[in-house]
Amino acid sequence: MKREQAGATVVEFALVLITFLAFMFAILDFSRMLFTWSAVNEATRAGARYAAVCDSTANAALVLAKMQALAPQIQTANIGWDPPGCGPTSCIGVRVTVTGMNYNFITPIAGLARLGAIPMPNFATYLTREDMRQDTNSAAICP
Repeated sequence: MKREQAGATVVEFALVLITFLAFMFAILDFSRMLFTWSAVNEATRAGARYAAVCDSTANAALVLAKMQALAPQIQTANIGWDPPGCGPTSCIGVRVTVTGMNYNFITPIAGLARLGAIPMPNFATYLTREDMRQDTNSAAICP
């Protein structure tokens, strides 16, 4: 009797381990997606803060670099100054928007399920210069 059931424990352990790892990878991927969501959201806030303080419409590349320091997967950011075409002393506020972000799974379970990239929502932040205690008549240059 013992000899017939010698491998039963190994088979049961393998089935339980596969199920456990599938759930664990799903939790890890979902957690990573929430982290990415939070990082991109915070990057738009940091970009808007940097743009509001630097108060120059020519610093769009620097704003994107600051955002990529927080979330490297950001490729482009739309930076809109309010009102359009304003100068360093006439801008009222800035809106930083990140669109077209996709989340890609890293675990093999998503590949087996043939899950593609999940589109993330658009992230946007608007700040006025007054929110950052920046004088609207100042021509301060960002370092």
